[in-house]
Amino acid sequence: MSNSVVNATSIKRDCENHQFMELFCDLCGCSTSSGSFGFGTLSNANFIGVRYIYQNFESKAGIFSNSPVSKEAFNTIQLWAQIPINKSFYVTANAPYQDLTRKFQGENETLNGLGDISTIGWYKLVFYKKKSSKDKVDYNLPREASGHSLQFGIGVKLPTGKFEEQLADNVNPGFQVGTGSVDGIFSLSYNYGSDKVGVNTLLSYYLKGENKNSYQFGNQFSYAVNLYTVFPKEKMNIMPFVGLSGDVYDSIVQYDETLQDTDGNILNGSLGSELAINKFIFGASYTLPLSQNLFGDNVESQNRFSIYLNYAL
Repeated sequence: MSNSVVNATSIKRDCENHQFMELFCDLCGCSTSSGSFGFGTLSNANFIGVRYIYQNFESKAGIFSNSPVSKEAFNTIQLWAQIPINKSFYVTANAPYQDLTRKFQGENETLNGLGDISTIGWYKLVFYKKKSSKDKVDYNLPREASGHSLQFGIGVKLPTGKFEEQLADNVNPGFQVGTGSVDGIFSLSYNYGSDKVGVNTLLSYYLKGENKNSYQFGNQFSYAVNLYTVFPKEKMNIMPFVGLSGDVYDSIVQYDETLQDTDGNILNGSLGSELAINKFIFGASYTLPLSQNLFGDNVESQNRFSIYLNYAL
């Protein structure tokens, strides 16, 4: 990633300044929280900031049309950062605070506290244009970035959030502050960016561990593709985007037994924009499910909203 500073009046127009990287999935450390929803800044790879995320679900406690419904709201505030090690390596880190509410049959339930902290180490491979002089390659000329790059990430999610076993009996067992397990994160990203447009793709796999309660959320595969354009202004840059993302969840395992109707999948559509003014980056996005089948269709993800404010390093 580029180490350059985001400045609306002097920002460079190359691929290294227009990244739309995955920044920590499992927003609530829950099985139903979409891994493909955790995207970050378009303007610059290196930053420190704060992000607010709202998600809501409806869970039907029964197989009949008139079965009681639980309404759940997930509020997450994250401190997040992306710190460069050198030109090719960087580290991302995320510390979330969770505030969850659940309304079921006239009663309200609230959970809050520190969530699961995550960190990922990344290697970036940048592709350069070939420089030639009189149809011959001149290796002494400076290399020019082609706009194409690959990122490889390996990370870990720590069990810093509290897992309450009695809550796992809910229709949506993802109503938890944390998972109580150590999970592995493996990601591959392809990015292309030019002066005016860009595309980013991401594949991630989450290898979920078993917690001390012999409870293991299902492994998770996430994918995403996003298209964005750049509108440079005199004192700012505006970068709107649209995208598709999705998750596929394996079944939950408890005491070495697979729990029925605990797998699922979801496909989301999203849109948003980012505003860069000097070193400050403000972003917002809205995500709406296009299709889903979660927990035997007993859990429905409704919509998600995210805003963030970052300071470029």
